[in-house]
Amino acid sequence: MKTCLVVDDSKVIRKVARHILETLDFTVSEAADGSEALEHCGRAMPDVVLLDWNMPVMGGMEFLCALRQVEGGATPKVVFCTTENGRGHIQAAIEAGADEYVMKPFDRETLHSKLQIVGCA
Repeated sequence: MKTCLVVDDSKVIRKVARHILETLDFTVSEAADGSEALEHCGRAMPDVVLLDWNMPVMGGMEFLCALRQVEGGATPKVVFCTTENGRGHIQAAIEAGADEYVMKPFDRETLHSKLQIVGCA
C-alpha cells in the first residue's frame, strides 16, 4: 500500500485529504507544518507528500527545499495543495522540486487525477 503524508496547518483539510486518500488505498500520515513533516520524513519517507504552501513554523516551499536535500528526499512525489494560484507560485514550486499542483478546494476526482499524473495512483 502506498503512503502519503498530508502537510497542512488546517485540521479540516487534513481530515478531508485523509478521507479521500484512504478511499484511494493510501496509508495516510499527517503533519501540521513543514518542520513536523521533515521530522516524519526522517523516520519514514512517504511515497507522496500532499503539501500546503502557507503554514506557520515552516512553510511548504521551505519544507520542499529541505526535503530535497536530505537522504532519500528526492524520492517522494510532492503535490502542492494550496490556494496560491499565481503563475509565479506554480513555477517556483516546480523549480523547487514539486511534481504537481492542485488548487483548494479539491475533490476526490481532482486529487486522483493529479496522483495519476505523478504515477502514484
